[in-house]
Amino acid sequence: MNSTAYTTAEFGEVSVLVGARLGAYPFGNSLLVRGSTASLVVDPSLSLVESAPAADLVLVSHAHEDHIAGLGSYDVPVHVHEGDLGALRSPEVLIAGLGLPPEAAAAVDEMMRRKFHVRGRPDATGFADGAVFDLGGRTVTVVHLPGHTAGHSGFLIEPDGFFFVADIDLTSFGPYYGDAGSSLDDFEASMRRCREVDARWYGTSHQKGVIEGAAEFRHRLDAFAGVVRKREAALLAFLGEPRTVAEIVEHRLVYRPHVEGPHVRPVEHRTAVHHLDRLLSEGRVAEVETGLFRAT
Repeated sequence: MNSTAYTTAEFGEVSVLVGARLGAYPFGNSLLVRGSTASLVVDPSLSLVESAPAADLVLVSHAHEDHIAGLGSYDVPVHVHEGDLGALRSPEVLIAGLGLPPEAAAAVDEMMRRKFHVRGRPDATGFADGAVFDLGGRTVTVVHLPGHTAGHSGFLIEPDGFFFVADIDLTSFGPYYGDAGSSLDDFEASMRRCREVDARWYGTSHQKGVIEGAAEFRHRLDAFAGVVRKREAALLAFLGEPRTVAEIVEHRLVYRPHVEGPHVRPVEHRTAVHHLDRLLSEGRVAEVETGLFRAT
C-alpha cells in the first residue's frame, strides 16, 4: 500500500481515514468531520498528501511530523493547541523540541522535509482547552491532553459521541514521553482525564483504530498506562546495584536492542531521568554517590 492510499470507516457522521498499515508510523489515521455549514480534517497524514478530501479548516492534535505530513494539501485555516503552536509554525522549532544531538538535527530536518513534506505553517493559530468548533449541528471540542507534547490534544465530536485521543494510542509500545518538552506526570494525568470521558467511540492515531464502548476503552487504556509501571519496575530491578544514567540508557527502558537511530539515546536518556526523578522523590531510589543510583 502506498502513501496515497487510505480506507474510510464511518462512525456516525465521523469519517476515519485509516492510513496504510492501519496507521502505523510513519502513517496515521486522520478524521473528516462534516456539519451542515462547515467541515474539518483532523491530523492530515501522509495518506492525504496526494488524495485529500476537501475541508474548511484543519485541526492538529500535536506538532509531530506524522500528524502534519498532509498539511500542504490544505490552503485553509489551521489550528493547534497553543503549547505546540511554535513547532507547527516552524520546522526548526519542531526539530529542536525533539531534543536531538546537534549532529543529527540537519539530517532529521532533511528527512522531515523529504519524507513528511514538513514546511511549517506560519499562518497557524492556537486554541486552548475547551475551545469549540461549531460545524453546524455538530461540534468539535478540544480536550487538552499534554505529556506526549506540551500541546497534545484530543477532540470530542458531538452529538456522535466520538472521542479522538490521538497519540494516547493504546499500542503495546506504551506512552511516549521522550521529547525535550514531554512530561511523564502530565501524560499520566491526561490518561486519567481520558478515563473520565464517556463516549461511544474512541479513535486513536495509530494501529488500534477505533474502540467502541467506554468499558473496553478503559480496559485498554489501563493496559497502555501499565507500560509506565513496567518500565519503572525494570529500572528498579536494574538498580539492584549502583548504576549511572549512562548505564541506564544503554540498558534501555523504551526501545528494543535492535532499534537504532539518532533519536534512541536522547529518548532513553530523558525517559530514564523522568523515572529517576520520580523514584528519588518517593525514596525508592537513592543517589549513593554523585551520579550513581541504587534502589532502596
